[in-house]
Amino acid sequence: MQISNVDRSNVLVQALPYIKKFYGKTVVIKYGGNAMINEQLKQAVMTDIVLLSLVGIKVVLVHGGGPEINEMLQKIGKESQFVGGLRYTDQETMDIVQMVLAGKVNKDLVRLLEQNGGRAVGLCGLDGGMIKAHKYEQADLGLVGEIESVDTALINDMLEKGYIPVISTVAGGDEVYNINADTAAAQIAAELHAEKLILMTDIRGLLRNKDDESTLINVVHVSEVQAFKALKIISGGMIPKVDCCVEAVRRGVARAHIIDGRVEHSILIELLSDEGVGTMFL
Repeated sequence: MQISNVDRSNVLVQALPYIKKFYGKTVVIKYGGNAMINEQLKQAVMTDIVLLSLVGIKVVLVHGGGPEINEMLQKIGKESQFVGGLRYTDQETMDIVQMVLAGKVNKDLVRLLEQNGGRAVGLCGLDGGMIKAHKYEQADLGLVGEIESVDTALINDMLEKGYIPVISTVAGGDEVYNINADTAAAQIAAELHAEKLILMTDIRGLLRNKDDESTLINVVHVSEVQAFKALKIISGGMIPKVDCCVEAVRRGVARAHIIDGRVEHSILIELLSDEGVGTMFL
């Protein structure tokens, strides 16, 4: 589809108030799901992040890497084990998680951002004691951890120098722990006093009917969350994502969003347009 120069200029003019609003502010994006394995969507996410950075918005990218971890475990002939839907992480699996997340996935994302004109630096929770954790206590998941503290000094230093920090969620403590990326992104956003937390997922957002994407709920006040849980509107895998958004907002993040990573340039649509996309928590 050809876009006229007039249409291009109108898009830029409409984005200008949002660029002014978010200039110098921090946005934390948790990157995962289909947008991480579909090459066209991945490219769109990288260009979105670079554009935001170039117009003066401080972007922190927190990422997972479940499919890549699964692929590497299959290569070495190790079967993934799950407890209540959560990956059991023994020492051998943790070695793979650390290698894949803090190594290949992290550096591939840094390379893509650099190729698109950004300045990026790859970090993990072990660097500078950024994320400290202890063993997950609600079930025996091996080396899965719960976050004790987040030190944002290194992140802030990179942001001030104009870099996009790309953070893999491996944490330190008495052991090296695998940390849930949504949880890490929420706590990092809270400690940074971020303007926005954006969680990318593979559905439109919070739906009144999980089988009908036309029932998207655009805005949720955190005071409504318990009622939505009672009505089973928030259920299953959406519960931890919503809880992350609620915690971030209650700890001072201005807005938290669950957006559809299957939509090309969904980050720009959310941040720089009247339309928005997904569900916003405030």
